[in-house]
Amino acid sequence: MELRVERLWKKDKYTVGRLFVDGNMFCNTLEDRLRDLPAEKKIPERTAIPAGKYKVIYNWSPKFGRNLPRLLNVPYFDGILIHPGSTADDSAGCILVGKNTEVGRLTESRYTSDRLNVLIEDAQRKGEEITIEIIN
Repeated sequence: MELRVERLWKKDKYTVGRLFVDGNMFCNTLEDRLRDLPAEKKIPERTAIPAGKYKVIYNWSPKFGRNLPRLLNVPYFDGILIHPGSTADDSAGCILVGKNTEVGRLTESRYTSDRLNVLIEDAQRKGEEITIEIIN
């Protein structure tokens, strides 16, 4: 399974993009502000992860109390998940999913996250490699 995030709207406090699953538009994304790492200083819980391609696994998140997609080997970051949330304040570096129907906010985020989790869990159960490419 191939996931791809295209970051389209880069604002001072957040970044909005689109998530594609195997080439098909799935939903919008919301992340923290982009910073040019390592040139710019990383601000914990206020910085989006670097562009690149990462392996994804589906495993237990103690913080959320359920399985969620987890990105592996992200430079400068640990514990990066794809999960529900409404604003960049909910991100802490993670990728939020939902519908961008309001400026700087996502709606239907839990529903969207649950739909994505079903696809990812199914791919992992089938033994498929799951990757995500982040494009600035």
